[in-house]
Amino acid sequence: MAYPDIWAPESVAQLCARIESIDSSKAPLWGKMNAAQMMAHCCIPYEQALGINTKKPPLIMRALLRLFFKQTLTNEVPYKKNLATAPEFIMPPDSVFVDNQQRLMQRIHELAALGRNAFEGREQITLGALSSREWNNLLYKHIDHHLRQFGA
Repeated sequence: MAYPDIWAPESVAQLCARIESIDSSKAPLWGKMNAAQMMAHCCIPYEQALGINTKKPPLIMRALLRLFFKQTLTNEVPYKKNLATAPEFIMPPDSVFVDNQQRLMQRIHELAALGRNAFEGREQITLGALSSREWNNLLYKHIDHHLRQFGA
């Protein structure tokens, strides 16, 4: 299943509409995060892609992720429910929903403005150099997983 193009204006609009449709008081269909935590959590991959969040995991962790999980993270197979979350992606329960919601939509727009070509061969801090297709899959699949988690 090919994912929508995260650089296309219609995909950006669709993602933002789904983000805006989430009710902050709604419980997730699976998992432990509340809606505010999920919004903050979803900002991290976009911020990493934009060079805003550049804290790298330890070298051994990066090597293991590249070796064993790169294909799973960048292919076109949706994530399963209730997967473990890396510690640096766990957000505090008192995260502010509206702030994180706005931040996430801003990051999506910033990434889209750079365009697909800016991501061809670009380094991802954990997985190394990715093609623009791998970047698309990594980013879209992650956010889609969490939007579905909240019924959007």
